[in-house]
Amino acid sequence: MRKTQLALLTLCAMVLAGFATITPAAARDYPWCAQGGEYDYPGECAYRTYEQCQASVSGRLLYCDRNPRFAYGQQQIPQPRPHRRARPVAPY
Repeated sequence: MRKTQLALLTLCAMVLAGFATITPAAARDYPWCAQGGEYDYPGECAYRTYEQCQASVSGRLLYCDRNPRFAYGQQQIPQPRPHRRARPVAPY
């Protein structure tokens, strides 16, 4: 009986350790969204290409458009680096 309890305790500890190391799935914004009908704005943004979106909306009274989050500002624009002036070096 004691061996069974120890085995169950070990199994439970391994399962809990496994759950502790699971990371959540990363959300992605794809460049194309299915819009209209049952979807609120911006729609179902799950398509990498326009052709994928068109294949999905075919026959569903929907249309494809650019993802506004992808197209209008979620990307970070690199800031220009400030110009460094060289300091004069005194001669030795």
